[in-house]
Amino acid sequence: MLEPVMRNILESESLLRQGLCDIFGSAILFTEKSSDFDLFPSELGNKTVFQPAAVLIPIIIDDEEPFVVFTRRAKNLRHHPGQIAFPGGKVEPSDSSAMETAIRESFEEIQLKAIDINILGNLPQHDTVTGYSILPFVAIIKNYKKLVPKLSEVSEIFKVPLKFLLTKKNMQVQIYKFNGFERGYYAIPYGPYYIWGATARIIKTLADLIEKYEKI
Repeated sequence: MLEPVMRNILESESLLRQGLCDIFGSAILFTEKSSDFDLFPSELGNKTVFQPAAVLIPIIIDDEEPFVVFTRRAKNLRHHPGQIAFPGGKVEPSDSSAMETAIRESFEEIQLKAIDINILGNLPQHDTVTGYSILPFVAIIKNYKKLVPKLSEVSEIFKVPLKFLLTKKNMQVQIYKFNGFERGYYAIPYGPYYIWGATARIIKTLADLIEKYEKI
């Protein structure tokens, strides 16, 4: 069941925009960053240096319903082949900001043009077990049907209803072994798609912030 504010922001594009902008304007919500180690914080150890990265969380409005756009990484990639992700990547020296990284990577991966991106704000940073510190940017985008995957990096583009992602019962905690240790991670199964790890944790952060904002 969704919290009242969640139901409200899903009623129309204007309410979605306003609700998210209000949330991103509330500094109280951004005191802590998330991590792949949240479920097992002792495993973080002394790791303090992370490579800056950025992703875009693209939201589209289709038939008056909001959806979040995801990609499936190409199976030939060296890192995370076949996994579900947001468009994005590491911050390059030529990027003026992490936001520019998210926009640049979105065009490179799925041909999402900057003119079709309306960034509403960013979530707290998320540190990954693979050594990246990801800054996620939430945006409402246009021309979803014109997106084209760069097949050397992305095998598929698909969308998931925002309502489904914000519904608590759809968020699971799973356990697997990593470097000889059992580690917990978040997962959101959706039909043939298994959204997990950092991508699922970033979605959980968005859902938590919306719920927390409703209680302020």
